Amino acid sequence: MITTIDTFMKRESSAGILLIFATIIALFLQNSGLSEIYNSFLHTHVEIRFGELKIAKPLLLWVNDGLMAVFFFFIGLEVKREVLEGHLSSVSQIALPGIAAIGGMVVPAFVFIIFNQGDSFSMKGWAIPTATDIAFALGVLSLLGKRVPVSLKIFLLALAIIDDLGAIVIIALFYTAELSTISIMISSIALAILFTMNRLGVSSKAAYILIGIVLWVSVLKSGVHATLAGVALAFMIPLMSKNKEGKKFSLSKEMEHDLHYWVAFMILPLFAFVNAGVDLRGISLEEMLNPVPIGIMLGLFIGKQLGVFGFSWLAIKIGLASLPAGSNWKQLYGVSILTGIGFTMSLFVDSLAYNDTQIYHYTDKLAILLGSFLSGVIGYLILRFTKNTVIK
Repeated sequence: MITTIDTFMKRESSAGILLIFATIIALFLQNSGLSEIYNSFLHTHVEIRFGELKIAKPLLLWVNDGLMAVFFFFIGLEVKREVLEGHLSSVSQIALPGIAAIGGMVVPAFVFIIFNQGDSFSMKGWAIPTATDIAFALGVLSLLGKRVPVSLKIFLLALAIIDDLGAIVIIALFYTAELSTISIMISSIALAILFTMNRLGVSSKAAYILIGIVLWVSVLKSGVHATLAGVALAFMIPLMSKNKEGKKFSLSKEMEHDLHYWVAFMILPLFAFVNAGVDLRGISLEEMLNPVPIGIMLGLFIGKQLGVFGFSWLAIKIGLASLPAGSNWKQLYGVSILTGIGFTMSLFVDSLAYNDTQIYHYTDKLAILLGSFLSGVIGYLILRFTKNTVIK
């Protein structure tokens, strides 16, 4: 178990470093004489046509709607595995991270609402500070090595997975446009075929991917956000299958393993590169003190830590859960602060909430970067200088 967690953490650490570089490069390009080239790249027109079917989008949306669907497919596989046989497979295992994740979504949303109530357009961003970037948060935690017990690493991993599941539900319920009946019917048929394949024990990756593409296109055209197709497809991949020789193997785990490096080292860095290019020129302190950026920044840095730690403390005190083995309250608080690293997930929800418009002149995205940066630095420092002694 420890070897598996350590290996995973090393991967996430490397992915987190790559995300930082992608963000720095995007910021440099957007705020230099190369900004025109950078923006032209983002809005490069890409079109795929098959008969009467046409999908035409700028490159930015191909990343956000297409590659992020692959990311959510990966997350879906991870969630399914954890629920069926991993860290979320029993009530005792899911209790603390589950309750903490609820607090980590409710309180940040409440903080945002406090500042933005009364403005219907601004309120579309209420879910932005509810997200946690699993790669960045675990990456920061991995830098601390043995200073943090494995139990806390597992706690953060489970919490982040539940947080991602919450993000999926939020996107499905609150960021869906007008629905197309025909496309919904096609996607329903695709899901029925995938379910049948699962029950019949079909173990062909190609078959699932082919029907998955049909599902993605139909969901994309339906008005439901295309990334949800990735999650739905993941839930249809069988956890256990038999190959041609009759030997059992896990198709779900195999596909998750195949995708891990692509997601960590290509999809997420590319997403960060095309979405984190905040134009800092002309942004004033006065603009950053407007309700939306303040709600996002405080939601991530204050709301997240209060929600996660507060709900965890309450759950432990009333006996619904117990403190992770070998950890103390200060360490739990430090990890709670790390959950405020929203970054890629918050940027993604931001793109859905405000449709990538620049009505807030990049202050919304800058608030995400600042809130995530503060959460990462303060969380790291608290964990770095906290002695690993158990305090009851």
